[in-house]
Amino acid sequence: MLIRIAIVLALLTAACSGGDSAVPEPEAATPDVELIDSDGNPIPPAPEVPTGPVAAEAVAALDAVWSGLGRVPDPADMAAIGASGDVRLGWLISDLLRFFQGSQFGTAAFDAFVDMAGVAVPAGSQPRQWRIVTDYLIAWDIPAPPGYADYKERLFTLVEPGWQPFFDDAGADVDWRHVSWGGVLIDDRPLGDLNACPEGCIPAIDDPAVTDAAGGFWYPDDAIVFGVTVNGESRAYPKNIMEVHEMVNDTLGNRRIGMPYCTLCGSAQAFYTDVVPDGFDTLVLRTSGLLSRSNKVMYDLDNQSMFDTFLGTALTGPLREAGFVLEPVSVVTSTWGEWKTAHPDTTIVASDGGRGISYPADPLRGRDDNGPIFPVGDVDPRLEVQELVVGVISPDGAAIAFPAAAARQSLEEGVTVSAAGVRLALDGGGLRAFDESGNELAAHEAFWFAWSQFRPDTQLWE
Repeated sequence: MLIRIAIVLALLTAACSGGDSAVPEPEAATPDVELIDSDGNPIPPAPEVPTGPVAAEAVAALDAVWSGLGRVPDPADMAAIGASGDVRLGWLISDLLRFFQGSQFGTAAFDAFVDMAGVAVPAGSQPRQWRIVTDYLIAWDIPAPPGYADYKERLFTLVEPGWQPFFDDAGADVDWRHVSWGGVLIDDRPLGDLNACPEGCIPAIDDPAVTDAAGGFWYPDDAIVFGVTVNGESRAYPKNIMEVHEMVNDTLGNRRIGMPYCTLCGSAQAFYTDVVPDGFDTLVLRTSGLLSRSNKVMYDLDNQSMFDTFLGTALTGPLREAGFVLEPVSVVTSTWGEWKTAHPDTTIVASDGGRGISYPADPLRGRDDNGPIFPVGDVDPRLEVQELVVGVISPDGAAIAFPAAAARQSLEEGVTVSAAGVRLALDGGGLRAFDESGNELAAHEAFWFAWSQFRPDTQLWE
């Protein structure tokens, strides 16, 4: 994959747009706020941020680097970018670091960031350097430099041309600063395609084969499933299969649903895909290969519209223009044994998913056990970053997070768990949410860092 990146980047000859030779005036520095990263380390105060065009000297240096990607950059050019003191260019440094970790280019880019930011940055390994740089930029909320989306488009579409439609929408509601590469390419296979992606993607599973509960003997009772119930029909999606595919398109209760699973966020969600604006067909959800603050970025195959996976909002393309937001469905995280006891008529995805393959019991092999492996910026310190919470939106629109383990324990002890007009109830080994009238509210589990960064105003049940 890295060889492919080096080859395509060597073909890049387009120069960056010109700038003004005047030194930009800095904005006042962000007031000192105690910020910590996902490892619990303090993030230093933000540097001063210039405004206006990028200085001509920095643009010229950036042009030289950008037109020579795939070769070892001239240290003088990288030094000139760093010497500009324009921390907005840090976002371009972040993008370059993502693709060129472990190279001389990566070292030069990191040194340039340290110079431009004027702060002490832990060195660490090169992959760690990319995370630190990006965490700082997110936490400081540094604005993007002029023309940033154009720079990013040139780089990213060389790596994966399939991302081009996302950049083509001039009105896209995407914060490109937070979009990074997840390490895989786009899944653009047609619905029902059983083949793997030839160049590497996370392949969705469409309409998987299922069995009744008895036929699910192959799956351990203490292993995790993601349970969904639609119109009285229940189905369990085994975690090990979801870790391989991260996306399901299925029919349940005579409804079409799409179910993304962000392993990095600990978040399995489900949406109705058959409720669409006039003139649109039922959606087919796919994994783009991109991330936004460690959350997978999904898109609709037919309309090429990118979605905010966590919020279900269309961000690009025709569905954005239609103002479309996916309708969520509750996902209950439970053990298989407890789920099938609570739902004896449930089905479960067959051991081979109908694909004639074997799934490992633990595909990720503890990859995410030590905290986020992608940049997330600063974190909300009220809980540990990877504590699982049940997230729900109240009838009044308030976001509420319930620490999942504490909520389950309280309910098992007969204690009512409620906040802001939302009440939780046990379902198998998992939790469902209801309003005060007993109407179900869509809910799902996620790591605290993910829920709190996409719902920064969330209330927390204690």
